[in-house]
Amino acid sequence: MAQRTGNADLPLHGGQVPKWLGDRMTRLGALIAEAIVQHYGRDEFLRRLAHPFWFQSFGAVMGMDWHSSGITTSVVGALKRGLGPRAGELGIHVCGGRGQHSRKTPGELVSIGERVGFDGSALADASRLVAKVDSAAVQDGFDLYLHGFIVTDDGKWVVVQQGMNGERRQARRYHWLSEGFTSFVDSPHAAIEGRGQGEIVNLADRRAAASRALQLDLLHSLGPDGLVREFASIEQRGVEPAAPAQPLLPHLIMPAHHDVRESDVNLRRLHGNFAAAADRGPKDFQALLMVPGVGARTVKALAMVAEVVHGAPCRFSDPARFSLAHGGKDRHPFPVPLKVYDETINVMKSAVRNGRLGREEELAALKRLDDQSRRLERYVTGPDLKEIVAGEFRDSARFGGRSVFGWEPHHGEDGGADAPLPADKAGRVSRASPANRSR
Repeated sequence: MAQRTGNADLPLHGGQVPKWLGDRMTRLGALIAEAIVQHYGRDEFLRRLAHPFWFQSFGAVMGMDWHSSGITTSVVGALKRGLGPRAGELGIHVCGGRGQHSRKTPGELVSIGERVGFDGSALADASRLVAKVDSAAVQDGFDLYLHGFIVTDDGKWVVVQQGMNGERRQARRYHWLSEGFTSFVDSPHAAIEGRGQGEIVNLADRRAAASRALQLDLLHSLGPDGLVREFASIEQRGVEPAAPAQPLLPHLIMPAHHDVRESDVNLRRLHGNFAAAADRGPKDFQALLMVPGVGARTVKALAMVAEVVHGAPCRFSDPARFSLAHGGKDRHPFPVPLKVYDETINVMKSAVRNGRLGREEELAALKRLDDQSRRLERYVTGPDLKEIVAGEFRDSARFGGRSVFGWEPHHGEDGGADAPLPADKAGRVSRASPANRSR
């Protein structure tokens, strides 16, 4: 029986993912997915997608806003675009999406089922039921607006869907996994992200089985009018039903602040990533891979990508750490270093391509990088987060730093790359800002 694995708050963010980042997310997301499939199989990739902590870290390492609801939309979209051309080889199909795309999910499943041989109609029913449970049986104040259904050729699936509470400016993401799944109405969720918003009516919990049965009995025996009278009588008596004890779940709280702070990052793990990059980089990524242009900064990013591929679930309790691989589109924790990002893609592309041909040396190099991170983090130290971020801003122009505000100027030009962007009283960035110019 699938169980919840944790909860988290996700602040709502507006805006669009720029094409220059969206295209890279598509390529890197597909390469990470394929690397996981090559190492651990398709079932493990579905388990990762059903884990809310890993999912958030996956989006952060690809340069999205590390804490926001936008990660859900962008990751599902990137996987749909990136894995689509590889669906025939990998046997993984991404359906649905946001808004009108979510409503096309049943049709997509039927079409794929006819092509590859699973029962598309049954999975279309599953898709509708999943959406119905989270919109009606779990009444938690969030209205669904995104539904992503990822299915493999053998009919196993994971659903990632998200609801919005506009009044509170928060989102909640729901994860479903078919593995171990026996019922749509007995605690089916692999995880639900989101802090409690008051009293929640969750008729999909297995502890609500008696309640569901009694509701049907009462409706049959008393009728609607009798139920109204009985409810009024209970309210007058002030009787409150006893609430069963609920097990505590891991609770990941995504803060409202957009900047990455030391409290958001496990520095011991980050220092381990950086130390492993310094230790393994010269051995593996210069001598072995021979990828032109791969420098020390790219290997630091690869150390975090390697952890997304190989890390155990407990490693993803600090998703903010993974934003230090490729920054963020909104300049938090720093602008996206496009040269580093492209080198990361090139290394991953080479490793995955050779892995398909049975040459595992490059994929093994990534695995060694992750192993070394965990060994070194026990005792290594390093600079604090402010120093790391300041260094990234100083080098931003050299690494092709870019954000939704534009390209980063060279250090010393117009105040330096780490100078704040000029803004008006409302906080809007000035169009005359040097960071808003394009190259």
